[in-house]
Amino acid sequence: MKIGIVGFAGSGKSTVFQWLTGVKPDPAASQRGQVGIAKIPDDRLTWLSNHFKPKKTTPAVIEFMDTPGLVQTEQRDNPRRLGIIRDADGLLIVLNGFAGGDLAQELHKFREELLFADLQIVSNRVGKLEDQAVKKKSKPVKEREADEVELALLRRIVKALEEEQTLANVTLKEEEEKGIRSFQLLLLKPQLVLAAIGDGQLGQALPEKFVQLAPQALSAAAKLEMELEELSAEDRQTFMQDLGLKELTRERTLRDIYQAMKQIVFFTVGEDECRAWGIPQGADAVTGAAQIHTDLSRGFVRAEVVAYEDFRKVGSMKEAKTHGVYRLEGKTYLVKDGDIMHILAST
Repeated sequence: MKIGIVGFAGSGKSTVFQWLTGVKPDPAASQRGQVGIAKIPDDRLTWLSNHFKPKKTTPAVIEFMDTPGLVQTEQRDNPRRLGIIRDADGLLIVLNGFAGGDLAQELHKFREELLFADLQIVSNRVGKLEDQAVKKKSKPVKEREADEVELALLRRIVKALEEEQTLANVTLKEEEEKGIRSFQLLLLKPQLVLAAIGDGQLGQALPEKFVQLAPQALSAAAKLEMELEELSAEDRQTFMQDLGLKELTRERTLRDIYQAMKQIVFFTVGEDECRAWGIPQGADAVTGAAQIHTDLSRGFVRAEVVAYEDFRKVGSMKEAKTHGVYRLEGKTYLVKDGDIMHILAST
């Protein structure tokens, strides 16, 4: 999955990008979007790898894109900067928590930028459809009817955006959701908010007003943690004790981001490879098969499934069958987080 790291200029988002991916920000590259990959730590995959001792172990990953910082005095240019991440699966909004500013106000302003960018996209399309409606006699009846349906839907969305409503308040039917999917609206993407802080804010609770706006919000001293990682284990432990830090938070943050983006993992196991595959929550077995290989989804017959916790208790596929925790599932089976799956397909 692909996550766009977004925020105002000076928010610390490029530092967060480096902390999460290990890729040093390149000012030239970040103007068009700089990409880095982070592996998702998973104790379950570690256990499976120790159990099967495969030749290769492959974790699930997140692709992060660092984007140009938005400038509050240059609103006209911000939609273009945000356009870089329209194909992202979710957004990590980074706020400046260093100077004791109003995080709630900064988040509100940033969400206004997202709203304005989406409004511009939808309004442009509405304008084109209205222009076409004037010339509708030259179009086939079916095309005119489709345009009228789309125009009515987009006008509803424009009205909601102009009233500063979240698009979650706009009730959409399944076919309507498909109809606007090509717009890649930012406000429809999963979001997680992270306050970038320094060592002076360690241990401080996030402001209540801010938490009400972003209940799942995280905070991280990314720059400090990168500096601590460069120390020897002994020196790191000493500094962490002095700072009152019980742990470094990068791995936990990656897991929190993955969960907030509504992603789960299933596993494939064996002597050659143990691998974690990321898919959206609610995905079916055929979607899971497609992650492995498109041929498996095309020829899908069934999936052999054992939950990770069950497998760990019994220790083998043979025992899983004996204890009744081995299942055969069809195309419509909804994959659960931690499923161990073997896909059977026709050639």
